Amino acid sequence: QLQLVESGGGLVQTGGSLRLSCKVSQFVMDYYAIGWFRQAPGKEREAVSCIRGRDGSTNYASSVKGRFTVSRDTAKNIIYLQMNDLKPEDTAVYYCGAGADYVCSAYETIPRDAFGSWGQGTQVTVSS
Repeated sequence: QLQLVESGGGLVQTGGSLRLSCKVSQFVMDYYAIGWFRQAPGKEREAVSCIRGRDGSTNYASSVKGRFTVSRDTAKNIIYLQMNDLKPEDTAVYYCGAGADYVCSAYETIPRDAFGSWGQGTQVTVSS
């Protein structure tokens, strides 16, 4: 069972920024893709971004492209999601999950069902 632990959520005003963290093991960092997903009340979980373990290449949902940036610190085994210019529609519980490394860049749309081992989630609330 892979273990992923998210942190960094909170309440922010429209236009503000937050940085989420996903702590993983060294093995997960090196061999898996890590995806960031979010789920708003009454909606399905949707992909936000992902980063490949193999080479650090990234992929983004169109709704966050240009505002969110996924990165990693390989020394600390942490994947970050920097969220800028936040909007009320970004309000959701954010999760990180692990998937096969190739799935992050194999598809134009990040496949939700290819990821699992979800963390506990962290709430992000953007007030208008």
